[in-house]
Amino acid sequence: MELITQDIARKLQANFRQRHQDGHDPEPVVKLFTPDAQATWLVTEQDPGDPDLLFGIADLGLGFPELGYLSLSELQSVRGALGLPVERDLHFTPRGTIGAYLADARAKQYLDTHRTPGAPA
Repeated sequence: MELITQDIARKLQANFRQRHQDGHDPEPVVKLFTPDAQATWLVTEQDPGDPDLLFGIADLGLGFPELGYLSLSELQSVRGALGLPVERDLHFTPRGTIGAYLADARAKQYLDTHRTPGAPA
């Protein structure tokens, strides 16, 4: 499965430009996950000058979700416990900005992509 399609890349790169221009807090564009492990990534941006460089939240299932830069090539090489690769959630619909997801993830100590950030569990 292609993790970042051309359409997704266009949206990610538009978010990159907008955040660097005015500090915009975008909604995630894509959710990536390991089907046989507990890792999840919400990605908001891709550097137009370096398409391998993504930005978003990484939750590796250890209780410490983090906001930062990700390497697309590294994500493509990740394998879970059963050897399955990272997949793109084809049904993901963002329910808030990346800032809201980060605040919620830090409070809960995990990234909850099934509820609106800040909503009661």
